[in-house]
Amino acid sequence: MSSKFIGTGVALVTPFKSDLSIDHEALTNIVNFNIENGTDYLVICGTTGESVTITKQEKQAVVQTISQANNGRVPMVLGIGGNNTVAVIEEIKETNLSNIDAILSVSPYYSKPTQEGIYQHFKAIAESCTTDVILYNVPGRTSKNMESETTLRLANDFKNIIAVKEAGNNVAQYLQLLKDKPEDFLIISGDDDLALSVVLAGGAGVISVIGQAFPKTFSEMIRLGLNGNAKASYDIHFKLMDIVSYIFEENNPAGIKAVFEAINLCQDTVRLPLVPASNPLKEKIAAFVKDFK
Repeated sequence: MSSKFIGTGVALVTPFKSDLSIDHEALTNIVNFNIENGTDYLVICGTTGESVTITKQEKQAVVQTISQANNGRVPMVLGIGGNNTVAVIEEIKETNLSNIDAILSVSPYYSKPTQEGIYQHFKAIAESCTTDVILYNVPGRTSKNMESETTLRLANDFKNIIAVKEAGNNVAQYLQLLKDKPEDFLIISGDDDLALSVVLAGGAGVISVIGQAFPKTFSEMIRLGLNGNAKASYDIHFKLMDIVSYIFEENNPAGIKAVFEAINLCQDTVRLPLVPASNPLKEKIAAFVKDFK
């Protein structure tokens, strides 16, 4: 089992200045804040990083900033995915993956392929990729669930497909994956609200959104869960339940950026078609942050 990805990974935001340019200083501060407070690995340019509205050049600059800030301290995962299989493979081949420990590749969105189409998409990616691959199933965004049978087929057929970030908010599917997975294959929660339950059932950990704003608390919750300490870990889970709900109330990453604004780590700026969190939501978030202990 790849111990690099056991524990708490965070799906990093891409901070923007008021003029919508990338705030590399804030990004550096967020990386340091996470590593210094227990985050186990970093996930770059995923959904939370607004990957669909940053250019190829900006993505390269983001990777460079995070790599420099990290300085080899924790593993790094890079989001490379899409619904054009050939284009995804081209990006993989054109990207310097020397400092990247795995890619995170989302199941094809919009096109709504069959399960066989999803399998063939990831087969082509696995055969083209020189590094490990973490599958990403997020049917709420792709409009097509990657069924557990497809995930397990890929896990069994390709050695470099090492994990799935499962974000279907589907407990039955999580349990099916945990029951039937190959021994070394990792089931990683992509649902902050279910992460602890998945870990206690045998999951490897989480790729979290809220974890990057409360890294010390959240990573401790997951660590306790991995050690089987349900009572202590759920005590932390209950403390974080409200803020997890708040950050997904309108859209991600507007919610988590509102948290970062409240703790003075970056502005709440997002790029269209996303808009910042509404004032009522920001007030709830700010009140939670102020009272959190």
